[in-house]
Amino acid sequence: MNEGRLSHFDEHGRARMIDVGAKKPGERRARATARLRMSAATARAIEIGDTPKGEVLGVARIAGIQAAKRTAELIPLAHPLALTFVDVTASVSAGQGLVELTSEVRTVGRTGVEMEAMTACAVAALTVYDMVKGLERGVRVEMITLLEKSGGRSDWRREDDELTS
Repeated sequence: MNEGRLSHFDEHGRARMIDVGAKKPGERRARATARLRMSAATARAIEIGDTPKGEVLGVARIAGIQAAKRTAELIPLAHPLALTFVDVTASVSAGQGLVELTSEVRTVGRTGVEMEAMTACAVAALTVYDMVKGLERGVRVEMITLLEKSGGRSDWRREDDELTS
């Protein structure tokens, strides 16, 4: 990709899928996170698994894994990828009213898995919301962001202080 030029547009400004056929396959990995903010009571109910719809974090984890595998169906110019690993983990800070979801996605291929990692977090976060909306409608998905990616042309990692600003 040339600096200053968006790679998903052709010379006429039309959207296009990138041709990755000439790239060498390699190991690709990405991690992303999503943060939800809610009342301490709702976060505590999630933490102990006491919500009207059942155990929230297990369902969110499976939803995130499933979403990562279907990213190319959801993001129009994303390449379908054979993923070799997907996981979504969760942590709850009940006192702060926070749920944080983290995904890790891996493949051996010609293009990265950043979109798959972020899609996993986005769908997992929406699943948390769906499962607790009977307790609290004001739950906010505050952030979905890429933490790091490796493989391909370059590796990249978000600095820790970028998440708090």
